[in-house]
Amino acid sequence: MMISTRGRYALRVMIDMAEHSSGEHIPMKDIAHRQQISLKYMEKIMPLLVSEQLVEGVHGKGGGYKLTRKPEEYHVGEILRLTEGDLAPVACLECGAEPCERAGECRTLPMWIELNKVINDYLDGVTLDQLMRPEPGAGIGAGLDI
Repeated sequence: MMISTRGRYALRVMIDMAEHSSGEHIPMKDIAHRQQISLKYMEKIMPLLVSEQLVEGVHGKGGGYKLTRKPEEYHVGEILRLTEGDLAPVACLECGAEPCERAGECRTLPMWIELNKVINDYLDGVTLDQLMRPEPGAGIGAGLDI
C-alpha cells in the first residue's frame, strides 16, 4: 500500500481547514496557497470531500469551504479510504476482490489480514486535531525518526 498524492493532499487540506477554521468559509485559493497545491489539483480533491460531506462548499462571493464537523471527529482512515479507495496491503484483501483459490492453503494470508487490521485500526485512531499541532515527543509520531 502506498498513499497517493491525492490522499496526502486531502489530509493537508483538511488539516489546513481545521487550523484556519473561524466558522466562515475558506476560499480554495487561500488553502492552495498555504499548502502549495495547485488550484487545478484542489479542484479535483474538493468535490470528493464535498460529496462525502466531509466539507461544505459554497460558490460565489464569500464562498469557499469549511469543515462539517469538529477536527476531533475526523479520522485519518476515513479520509484516506475516501481518496485511496482501499488501504489493503495486498490485492486479495481489497474490497470486492475475487476470492483467491489459494486462500485455504496460503501461509501468508493470516499475516496480511493482521497487517490490514493494524493499518486500519491505527489510521482510524488518528484524528485531525491530533495532526494539527503535534507536540514533540508525545502522541503521533513519538519515537519516530522522521
